[in-house]
Amino acid sequence: MALQQTIDDTVRGLGYELVELERSAGGLLRVTIDWPWAPGEPTERLVTVDDCERVTRQLQYALEVDGADYRRLEVSSPGIDRPLRDARDFERFEGQEVDLVLKAPIGAAGVGQVAANRKKFRGTLQRGEGGGWRIVWRDAPVAKPGQRVSAKRAAAVPEQALDFQLDELQSARLAPVVDFKGRRPHMETGNEQAE
Repeated sequence: MALQQTIDDTVRGLGYELVELERSAGGLLRVTIDWPWAPGEPTERLVTVDDCERVTRQLQYALEVDGADYRRLEVSSPGIDRPLRDARDFERFEGQEVDLVLKAPIGAAGVGQVAANRKKFRGTLQRGEGGGWRIVWRDAPVAKPGQRVSAKRAAAVPEQALDFQLDELQSARLAPVVDFKGRRPHMETGNEQAE
């Protein structure tokens, strides 16, 4: 707990936010940082390699002073599949495509055409009713490699929605959206690393 507090204090002191802290058996200490966000802020700032280097240098000093036991330190941005941990993250990424995993299947009754034992969903994150959240998706037909699916056929798939509370989630992440055709996705995130 003291290690996490030291890292959190150091990262916050430099003006960043601690997103994730992992410690592996091999002595690797992996720290994921991001810029802090407050409701109403319009644009996303991306974490750069320079940001990661700055945090790495400061953490090396702080961990040495605390006598922390680690072999290698890795500081990185959250990347394109950023984990969503708390209500602020859900508010921040409302309208984005996300991957959700529920703690338990949705139940025997199911929701519309959703299988009763389904726990994984990919769709657009929206505000739900009663202070909760909603994911909206279409189970579009999967095209085989090289096959094109007509827009008419894809549009015929009904839209589905599932309301949930944060305590019902096992995990949630931004869905990695990669476009190699030169068009920019709605939100970009960096995935730089420094050692």
